[in-house]
Amino acid sequence: MKITADLLSDLPGIRHGFFTRRGGVSDGIYASLNCGVGSADERGHVLENRARVTADLGVAADRLATPYQVHSPDVVVVDAVWATGDGPKADAVVTNRPGIAIGVGTADCGPVLFADGEAGVVGAAHAGWKGAFTGVLEATIAAMEGLGARRDRIVAVLGPTISKSAYEVGPEFRARFVEAEADNAAFFTPSPRADHHQFDLPAFIGMRLRAAGVGSVGDLGLCTYADPERFFSYRRTTHAGEPDYGRLLHAIALAA
Repeated sequence: MKITADLLSDLPGIRHGFFTRRGGVSDGIYASLNCGVGSADERGHVLENRARVTADLGVAADRLATPYQVHSPDVVVVDAVWATGDGPKADAVVTNRPGIAIGVGTADCGPVLFADGEAGVVGAAHAGWKGAFTGVLEATIAAMEGLGARRDRIVAVLGPTISKSAYEVGPEFRARFVEAEADNAAFFTPSPRADHHQFDLPAFIGMRLRAAGVGSVGDLGLCTYADPERFFSYRRTTHAGEPDYGRLLHAIALAA
């Protein structure tokens, strides 16, 4: 049902999971642990799936806070949980409140879970190319510092993300990155199609995290596109011509 990272599991009082698509009640293209309230799946199924995630993390079903994701660098500090589906527009959440699970949904973008176990501060960020490029990771770290975390103690782990071999992009995409920073050229390699490249999103995310000065950076090294048994993938769904796709949930909580 979930994948965990030793870097986070070793921290006392921290519960987390990069949840796969297995272990839920949805069927068809959403089978089975679809946690995306923005999908066209039956709402009752999505709510049950999300309840299974919270139960695994040891919190109540109504104590899960996920934002309305818009591929932004914006972060929300969670002091109280909002109703499911009514989250603020943002792409990261942080909290220092025990008993609240915070999380983000993905289907190829990079999910990053953060924790400073000593300070009792956790975070979760949805880092697609746009969010990573515009600073969602750095903003998450800064928001955690605002709650008492120290960046040199923060552990940050990247969960299942589309890999370079599955992520072909056009010339305008690469130009945007290289114009911003010439060294970003290192994250692109030519693809078989003329003027197209393969983009290494996981490596780009890792670089941004290390440059931000967090204490430890981990990467599960798992590709959403290449593993349909465990992961939903927007790009794979698009290539298959399917009408919609499920969303994976990645969440973290401070034990109450």
